[in-house]
Amino acid sequence: MSEWFWVLWCILGAILIVAEIFTSGFVLLWFGIGALAAAFAGFIGIDSLMIQFMIFATVSVALTAASRTIFLNYFSRERTGESLRTGVDALPGKVGTVVSSSRGALHEGAVKVFGSTWTAYPAPGEPPLEAGERVCVESVEGASIYVKRIGGEPDWRRRSLPEKEP
Repeated sequence: MSEWFWVLWCILGAILIVAEIFTSGFVLLWFGIGALAAAFAGFIGIDSLMIQFMIFATVSVALTAASRTIFLNYFSRERTGESLRTGVDALPGKVGTVVSSSRGALHEGAVKVFGSTWTAYPAPGEPPLEAGERVCVESVEGASIYVKRIGGEPDWRRRSLPEKEP
């Protein structure tokens, strides 16, 4: 009976590898490969179930540890000191366009950044906002942003008219 354990290891390996398709952890693949390694050991004549299980455990744990190390070292932003900023956290430093001029005592206006319109206030020391100006997001407070002008007029206002020849 023990000479046919390699078939059971093959079945277990196939089940684990197929199950990996339906999970997001990227762990079952390594255990499937470990089961196939144990199946290979049984196929070449190692009949001890204990040795086959040790091969399964060793290969599975080694591949899991190696993949975690590779993923952390090569696919993580932590080693460069950067963090991935998304949503509102990604707004500071982004450029937008004023779509509604300042009004009211607080100089409230509207700025479009990445297709979203935000309630905006000029940063301290900045004059009121005028429609069409390009601004840079300085900070975010709640659902409002504080912006600072970027020099010059917007790119879409610049027109290069063809020069007339005399």
